[in-house]
Amino acid sequence: MDGKNHTSLSDFILMGLTESEDVQLILFGLFLLIYLITVLGNAGMVLLIRLDPHLHTPMYFFLSHLSFLDLNYSTVVTPKTLENFLNSPTCISFEGCLTQMFFFIFSVATECFFLSSMAYDRYVAICNPLQYPVVMSITLCRTLISASYVIGFCESFAIVLCIATLNFCKSNIIHHFFCDSTPILFLSCSDTRYTEILIFVLAGFTLMMSLTTISVSYMFILTTILKMNSASGKRKAFSTCASHFLGVTIFFGTTIFTYLKPSKSYSLGKDQIASVFYTIVIPMLNPLIYSLRNKDVKQALIRVMQKTESTRHLR
Repeated sequence: MDGKNHTSLSDFILMGLTESEDVQLILFGLFLLIYLITVLGNAGMVLLIRLDPHLHTPMYFFLSHLSFLDLNYSTVVTPKTLENFLNSPTCISFEGCLTQMFFFIFSVATECFFLSSMAYDRYVAICNPLQYPVVMSITLCRTLISASYVIGFCESFAIVLCIATLNFCKSNIIHHFFCDSTPILFLSCSDTRYTEILIFVLAGFTLMMSLTTISVSYMFILTTILKMNSASGKRKAFSTCASHFLGVTIFFGTTIFTYLKPSKSYSLGKDQIASVFYTIVIPMLNPLIYSLRNKDVKQALIRVMQKTESTRHLR
């Protein structure tokens, strides 16, 4: 598109991950499998937590919202990526591109605060177990979740609004598999410095707040665990935090690599691989990370299946 500003731009063209038809078919099958596992895993986790009263605790309250968010931003990106494999390159409208970008940024920013809330929950559970029911009240849990959604919405809205006001007259070809902010900024013929600064500041704020909360929580957790005399108590405490710590490491590692840097250092190959990891792979991994070694989830699944089976027999 050669229009002088964004109002004349009707669509973008997503070039996808590869131009090889053979590789596209292989990736289509792989990504479709990953997406089906993601939907089943995260939707199943939300449903299981809702159905089993034993999982109506703060930790699983946060986990149900994390699963919902993973399902959300995987669905924002993956179906369009699958379409791109079958019909490459794929067109996406200007409005559709901004909408995809909005929900993606909203989901990623909100997940950062979810993970920090979960770290605080683990801190209270291990460092102040007797006060846990009082401190982690349903009111506090709902406040933390609501605040995470609101901050994520405001950050996403501010970034997308700034990008929507830019002029696009260079090209409409996006060398990426979804509408991310960095490759979109490359297409603008406007001065993007202020938009880049806004993205950097908001991303920095989100990561700083989240990682500070997580780091401080785990410092206190580690100190408390090392003071424990019981070896079984230490193992149980470490086991309680292991899943969350693994999820945090994977998520924040790829997010920092991708976003907390100037757009000029953007690398098409490396950044696309990182993007695939946190948009498509991580939403699949989270329900596996939080359930495979979790006895509560396994026992809850057995109870729900037994209840379903007994209900069926009664009919």
